Amino acid sequence: MTGASTIVMEAVRAADHDRFLSALYAPSDRRDALLALYGFNAEVASVRDRIHEPLPGEVRLQWWRDVIASEGEAETGHPTADALRAAIAANHLPKAAFENMLEARIFDLYDDPMPSRTDLEGYCGETAAALIQLAAMVLDATAAPGFAELSGRAGCAQAITGLLLLLPMHRRRGQCYVPADILAAAGSSPEEFVKGDGGVGAERAVAAMSALAREHLGAFEKGASALPASLRPAFLPLALTRAYLDKMEGARSPLKEAATISTLRRHWLLLRHAMRGWAAL
Repeated sequence: MTGASTIVMEAVRAADHDRFLSALYAPSDRRDALLALYGFNAEVASVRDRIHEPLPGEVRLQWWRDVIASEGEAETGHPTADALRAAIAANHLPKAAFENMLEARIFDLYDDPMPSRTDLEGYCGETAAALIQLAAMVLDATAAPGFAELSGRAGCAQAITGLLLLLPMHRRRGQCYVPADILAAAGSSPEEFVKGDGGVGAERAVAAMSALAREHLGAFEKGASALPASLRPAFLPLALTRAYLDKMEGARSPLKEAATISTLRRHWLLLRHAMRGWAAL
């Protein structure tokens, strides 16, 4: 492993431990490309955390666009960016998928409410689902296209669960990823959800989001038994999704406290699914 790839690996380990662990189950000759994808995702997902104003954040996302669009140029000096360009070239990954992902991430930089469930699912599709599909292409380019729809379900389940885990942080900084139509049906609103004290309407909205995540997770699990072993590492983070949802639903206040599952349980669930897949679980 080169010094640059070690830097990328350590960055993913620190920023996205679940995906880092899942990458360890990939064949060694595919691992660097997966880590490059996950490192890129961690970078663009955390732009708001590091650059607190929207316009400089958009400039940073544009920098990534330029890096991905460039061909045959000198190294950028950014280990993750250089690793990503190498992964794209070696695996013939579609640059349009990265462009769409960066476009979707603009939403993260502002405090605009998520308009509808359809918009939320579109956001999940361009971010988490696209990442899963790209990882699948790295692992097995021949088999991956047959599981694009399953990637969509998996990405929605994973991303919605992730947004629920981040609810306390998002509320503190005035962001609302819970769709306005779900909030209205629950008797709340984006403004009340963010600024309120977590009343009955907010609790109903969280329950509806959890149910939506479970709907997508169930659809994924129904089709996941057909996944070839070669693609499992791309989907392995889904091994943790049900456990996270169970923990959140049993929490006293998911609006105020982030749910966690133990490191031992995460390792066990990942190992179990890496070995057996989703068949007869």
